[in-house]
Amino acid sequence: MNKKDDMIGTRRDFFKKFSLIGGGIAAGGAALYSGYNYEQSKPDHNYVKVLTADNKLVEVPKDSIREVKVDVTMLQKRGREGLKGHRWTWVIDLSRCKNARKCVEACQSAHHLRPYEYHITTLIMQQRVDTPAYFMPKPCQHCDNPPCVEVCPVNATFKRQDGVVLIDNERCIGCRFCMAACPYSARIFHWEDPVKEEEDRGKPYNVELNIPQRKGTITKCLMSSDRLREGKLPYCVSACPNSVYYFGDENEDCVTNGTTKETVRLSELLKVNGGYHLMEELGTKPRIYYLPPKNRNYDFPGPEAENGYKEGKT
Repeated sequence: MNKKDDMIGTRRDFFKKFSLIGGGIAAGGAALYSGYNYEQSKPDHNYVKVLTADNKLVEVPKDSIREVKVDVTMLQKRGREGLKGHRWTWVIDLSRCKNARKCVEACQSAHHLRPYEYHITTLIMQQRVDTPAYFMPKPCQHCDNPPCVEVCPVNATFKRQDGVVLIDNERCIGCRFCMAACPYSARIFHWEDPVKEEEDRGKPYNVELNIPQRKGTITKCLMSSDRLREGKLPYCVSACPNSVYYFGDENEDCVTNGTTKETVRLSELLKVNGGYHLMEELGTKPRIYYLPPKNRNYDFPGPEAENGYKEGKT
């Protein structure tokens, strides 16, 4: 082998060794860069407490929290907006209520409630021991200053522009803050699976009808918002056989009796009969008016019927 061949071999060996060294340096650099990125992207294991949809308090890594955009369906969107240009109101004539329970039955049927689940509670009232007792239907008062809306942490209960207060059970977490805040005890909690769970399975949720119902959430009177959208009177108003309920639009100053279908001036009805709000001193500004039980067209059933009512026998 001559000198020229030795020089060529030496150069080849040099470049081969240089390539190995360079490759090692590059691999090491890549490893260092990868390690740096890993350190920078390591999760911050600070934990925060979160209330889950099934009402459980859990801890999750802070860096794992992601904002969830609520998918508002058409039914929920229009349900939250309400009916523009209206201010719905209700008048209950206490001189006519006989506790026929037809209003309660119609409400329970429409909203898929059990016989012991009420959106309308019928109370037995008596001003003094020497005055006769009377029946008093008590639904949600749909207040214009509703304390239930103020305390809801997830905007599940809300006030619409047309005066109706509703609950969105797609958002309700069952915390029951609204139940505690309501001075009228107008809300109930679903402790059990819905009575028509199988029948309602797969149906789109309608916030104006509150169907399908859902265990672990709140329900209450909805002022039959689904019927109002169709230009009809509420379920309870239409079902009453004793002319107890008037329903209408305060903006138009008129209400219609659900039994006789007679339409009268709201302002005149309240003025002539001494209409009032329930517990108006609380400042909740209810949308439900009551007419006092004067000139009643029936006699109260008496102690025996009263006891039967209290035991749920009527």
